[in-house]
Amino acid sequence: MLSIPNGVYPTMVTPFKDDLQVDLPALEPLLRWYEARGVAGVFAICQSSEIFYMSFAERLQILREILRLRKAETVVIASGHTAYDPATQIKEAQAFIAEGIDAYVFISNRFAAAGEGEDAFLRRVETVARALGDIPLGVYECPYPYKRLVAPQTLRRLTGIGNFAFLKDTCCSAAGMQAKMEAVTGTNLKLFNANAATLLESLRLGAAGYSGVMANFHPEIYAKLCACWQSDPALAERLQAFAGFASLAECQAYPTNAKYHLALEGIPLGWRCRAQDSEALFPRNRQLEIEQLWQLTQERKAAFAL
Repeated sequence: MLSIPNGVYPTMVTPFKDDLQVDLPALEPLLRWYEARGVAGVFAICQSSEIFYMSFAERLQILREILRLRKAETVVIASGHTAYDPATQIKEAQAFIAEGIDAYVFISNRFAAAGEGEDAFLRRVETVARALGDIPLGVYECPYPYKRLVAPQTLRRLTGIGNFAFLKDTCCSAAGMQAKMEAVTGTNLKLFNANAATLLESLRLGAAGYSGVMANFHPEIYAKLCACWQSDPALAERLQAFAGFASLAECQAYPTNAKYHLALEGIPLGWRCRAQDSEALFPRNRQLEIEQLWQLTQERKAAFAL
């Protein structure tokens, strides 16, 4: 695969049992749910998957199960990138790549501390990327433990280091995204917006799609928006209005609330998380908010003929 197909890539959550052990059997209905809703693929083993609260063995086990279960047309890009030292980064990335993923995604803040400059970042990226061969690579501007946005000129330099094909952008700024896309014009690197409110604006500027947390709630809304924004601008505006407002759910107890919403969709998974105290952060009033969002989503999907 020389490039990442345009479209929607949900940030795949990890099902846990009540004892917080990984619930492998729940992965199949979860993956089928994503696939039935028009996504291009999934972004697996990412922050939404709670990778900073898993062992490497658990991350690899989950990835293997996802790859075993996926349909042939489902693109699987994956990260699992939590290590800070280059030797471990290379070893773990090679293990993921050997399983047959379509692209490997780096987390930008793993290559430099908050106070370090772009040269240090690029030097460490190059060390790891050169060891991984020709597989498509990506960068995720993960907000944990701190958000390191990649400057436009740095993105351009990355394209000379390896086969960088994917950027999960979290700047939430149309102007910022435009600058990045202009910087990589003529390269293989595509920008996928993680921010729901700016999605339509970013598509008009040249973004390749959506890879954000709200695709765990209604991925078909985003898939339709990505598919119709040129052919049916009026529908795109209506879809965007709903998607942007609904994304206020991100300010709730995510990913607990996403798992709760997925359970309302009929997926047999629990809503407890390792990354947060789900019981404390997700009381009954917040559960009701998500139940009401689910009901509103059904009504909007009917109105949009989805």
